[in-house]
Amino acid sequence: MMEFKAGILTLAMLAIVLSSPAVAQKHKSPPAPAAPILPPSPAPAPAPRYVDLADLLSVAGPFHTFLEYLQKTNVIDTFQNQANNTKEGITIFVPKDSAFAALKKTTFANLTQDQLKSLLLYHALPKFYSLAEFNKLSSQNPVASFAGSQYTVNLTDNMGSIHVKSMWSNPEISSSVYATRPVAVYEVNKVLLPMQIFKSDPPLAPAPAPAPDAKASDVAPSPMSGKSASAKAKAEAKNSSYQVGVGIVNYLVLAISGGLMLLW
Repeated sequence: MMEFKAGILTLAMLAIVLSSPAVAQKHKSPPAPAAPILPPSPAPAPAPRYVDLADLLSVAGPFHTFLEYLQKTNVIDTFQNQANNTKEGITIFVPKDSAFAALKKTTFANLTQDQLKSLLLYHALPKFYSLAEFNKLSSQNPVASFAGSQYTVNLTDNMGSIHVKSMWSNPEISSSVYATRPVAVYEVNKVLLPMQIFKSDPPLAPAPAPAPDAKASDVAPSPMSGKSASAKAKAEAKNSSYQVGVGIVNYLVLAISGGLMLLW
């Protein structure tokens, strides 16, 4: 009986020891590892900014002739696809309406459809260039145009005055119409004229007729008007002499009358 009680006491003591915080801490399971901290995901790239070239050219300036040719040849679609769907972008040199008007109409009317298309493609570069980049680009002359490697231009940047030289013309960039990547549109004051299309310098449009000269009657008096002026002068002289004579007679009459009154 004593042994039984001793066994129970031993088990009770063991239970107390095992339930103590120190022993429980030794047998506690290790903590779960902390969740890794992931870096924030990068912000999505901004969507490319699409520019409707036809709308831009129709409102930005006097570019109606160039836009009409682009739409007639579907080159506008080629330019728009380059602007929207490539990383390189596009640079377009747009002549003003007056630049086309300065050339004889047959200059463009006699071109084939393929020649006209090549001429329009010649007015673009297959990459976006800001104005600040032309200085560096000029060191790579000649620069291939959108029309192909055989259609090249020579760029010059003289203290901010930028020219785009072709065989028969050397237009200057007169203003920046639009220059936000991937599209750059620059106004030029002349049409680019490559020798691959024009074998000689295209003739200029005839100068407008001068205003008609003033009529001879408006400049110098006619013989009849001279005679009339002479007759008028003679009449005026005669009238003046008559008035002088009348004045003398009146004076004499007054003098005689005064003398008679004194004698009376």
